[in-house]
Amino acid sequence: MSSSTAPARLTVLAGPTAVGKGTVSADVRDRYPQVWLSVSATTRSPRPGEEDGVHYLFVGPEEFDRMVAAGEMLEWAVVHGRNRYGTPRRPVEERLAAGVPVLLEIDLQGARQVRGSMPDARFVFLAPPSYDELVRRLVGRGTEDEEERTRRLETARVELAAESEFDVTIVNDDVHRATDELVSVMGVSSVGAGSAHVAG
Repeated sequence: MSSSTAPARLTVLAGPTAVGKGTVSADVRDRYPQVWLSVSATTRSPRPGEEDGVHYLFVGPEEFDRMVAAGEMLEWAVVHGRNRYGTPRRPVEERLAAGVPVLLEIDLQGARQVRGSMPDARFVFLAPPSYDELVRRLVGRGTEDEEERTRRLETARVELAAESEFDVTIVNDDVHRATDELVSVMGVSSVGAGSAHVAG
């Protein structure tokens, strides 16, 4: 009897700004098609190269308000004091019920909300090799102005301090290695996966 339709376990990936959550998630999408990546809704404008429905669901503030009021969000938050991000609940629940491994890449606020609503989820913290490296990545990205960088670095300090709240920490020192380690933690077969550090 196949267990392929047994409910799967949600894995939540979070970490500080500019640590590379999006890059690791994209690598999972490219190399591990058996993992379904939840697509977040956001009120911010698309960045160059981002596609609606693939990277994010880009919605207006009124539609976002409607989804929250209707209970359609698994979690949602105001990020960096500006834009709102949230996870539509139904697609996540449908895929988990079908036995599909689901990866949810969100910020710290969202991860805490999911822990409240789905405490049996697996929570993974993506960490930078060092704080200096995190600053270098954020500045080198070139997508934010000085004011926005300052705001994001202040947020990052708070986010880094929350590492102990997570089940597992993965250091993003190499994208492919971090991806392999993540899917290994999810229970998806991978090649060359490193060992995860389980927070105690």
